[in-house]
Amino acid sequence: MIIDSEDLDETSAYKLLIGSIIPRPIAWVSTLSTEGIGNIAPISFFTCVGRKPPRISLSIQPRSDRVRLKDTFVNMRDTGEFVTNLATLPQVTAVHRSAIEFEPDVDEFEAVGVEREASTFVKPPRIKGAPIALECKVATIVPSPDGMSNLVIGDVVGWQIRDDLYVNGRVDFGGIHPVGRLAAEYTLVDNAFIPPLDEDLVAELTGRRMKRLDRHGETYSAIDDGSTWTPAGSVVE
Repeated sequence: MIIDSEDLDETSAYKLLIGSIIPRPIAWVSTLSTEGIGNIAPISFFTCVGRKPPRISLSIQPRSDRVRLKDTFVNMRDTGEFVTNLATLPQVTAVHRSAIEFEPDVDEFEAVGVEREASTFVKPPRIKGAPIALECKVATIVPSPDGMSNLVIGDVVGWQIRDDLYVNGRVDFGGIHPVGRLAAEYTLVDNAFIPPLDEDLVAELTGRRMKRLDRHGETYSAIDDGSTWTPAGSVVE
């Protein structure tokens, strides 16, 4: 299959991007509005972009109505601060629910049912129970041509790391149980390796489909289920 990007509308291109760039880490972002209302949202167009200063990037789409900007971006833009919390298996249901498009006057910590903890370097709280939180200040915002999608580059001004995970100046990722994004679904990161692997093991692993951990059949895709997912990456309530 050969696909020319010029033949794709925005939704079609988005479906191919999120199915091609996998797995994606999830930035579970907590912010405060200028009125002090708490907001949390998962952002999977997320990566690190610098070491000194340590920097991360987040690409944030508009709401599903394509008219309003997402509250997460508005808060980051207006206050200049945010926290990126690590999304892990024990909190994955809350991560998923935080993708619902609540109205701006709703405190999403309360709506989703997660507790907050005070940050050290910025005003927005971090999410209680998240094993790692990166406290950030906005460094640069790069808007799309239509101004509706925005790339935010943030400086990490401080870390909050669970004590047992901080080992010799590094993170013991084996004890975290992180989850990532696969198109409109999730994946649990539960193994690690350094190549080369035994050829028989490679053949065994590549000869079978990915195992599903839920009730759906092996060819199910949430993208095809319009009752739960939108092309804005949001969850339908």
